[in-house]
Amino acid sequence: MPDPPDGSAPPDRAHNRTTDRAPGVRVPELPGLDLDRLAAYLDRAAPGLVGGALRGKLLAGGRSNLTYAVTDGHARWVLRRPPLGHVLATAHDMGREYRVMAALAPTTVPVPPMVHHCPDPVVLGAPFYLMGYVPGWVHREPADLAAWSPPQVRALALALVDLLAELHTIDPAEVGLADFGRPDGFNARQVRRWKRQLDASRSRDLPGIDELHDRLTAAVPAVGAGAVLHGDFRLDNVLLGDDRTVRAVLDWEMSTLGDPLADLALSLRYATRVDAPGQPGTGELAARYAQRTGRPVDGLDWYLAFAAFKLAVILEGVHYRYVCGQTVGDGFDTVGARVPPLIAEGLATIRRG
Repeated sequence: MPDPPDGSAPPDRAHNRTTDRAPGVRVPELPGLDLDRLAAYLDRAAPGLVGGALRGKLLAGGRSNLTYAVTDGHARWVLRRPPLGHVLATAHDMGREYRVMAALAPTTVPVPPMVHHCPDPVVLGAPFYLMGYVPGWVHREPADLAAWSPPQVRALALALVDLLAELHTIDPAEVGLADFGRPDGFNARQVRRWKRQLDASRSRDLPGIDELHDRLTAAVPAVGAGAVLHGDFRLDNVLLGDDRTVRAVLDWEMSTLGDPLADLALSLRYATRVDAPGQPGTGELAARYAQRTGRPVDGLDWYLAFAAFKLAVILEGVHYRYVCGQTVGDGFDTVGARVPPLIAEGLATIRRG
């Protein structure tokens, strides 16, 4: 979605691999995307959708699922599928992503238009779904805002928290998502889940992390009315138009029903990384959310501490794979250094709560 499949991607994304096929010329397909099989399937499952030979490109971004831009020379789409190789049975659920965005389509939360979901792994080796192409840009790093004025940065930050508030005020039952998750016991399950993740990726001593976990466990808040959660709401998971407004919210693979303050707190943790003039502080953003939703945020410290714990565990898992030689590429050698500050932040937060 961020990049069109017609070769007009900006230079910093020129590494995306493209498959262009002239008539009568056969070239290797993209990994995970057999364009001939896709075209044949769509001719059967969605007659009239495709009007010519398909071309495709693997897009940058996306956390774990693979994302491709696809065109027939007339229309443009985006295809999402799980990563190559073995995946957990409960992970990378294409039907779940498709369902939540289809359900939110008539609401005020902007999502890409859903086109087709294929649960059959025979076609591409895994289930996939197709959505409409939405033009726009993804800002993946806070430095991408360097050209923005302070008022523009501020307006974007407030627009994002307003959008999260809109999502959390949607009645799940009214959009057909009443069974999309289990709000009861959500916070306790989350603490247990991320403790298991931590135990599975321990490769060094991390002073304070067990104390942080124990303090979180001892003070788990009950969940009131559940809400639809994005699960990873941050700057680089929204698509911005040239007018700097949000065109679509992307990457719903972590979505569920749960405690909306958990979603808010994680988003606020991410927002602290935006070191740009004009960026509002955590307190102002939380107050804005409370005003928009009518939901008290007095107990937000527990959620902010848990968000720090969760991010620390995620980064420690990346560090663990790095020291085990299971990752390739640049930047992994510095991930481990980001974990202790998160632990310290989490402890400081929950001790004052």
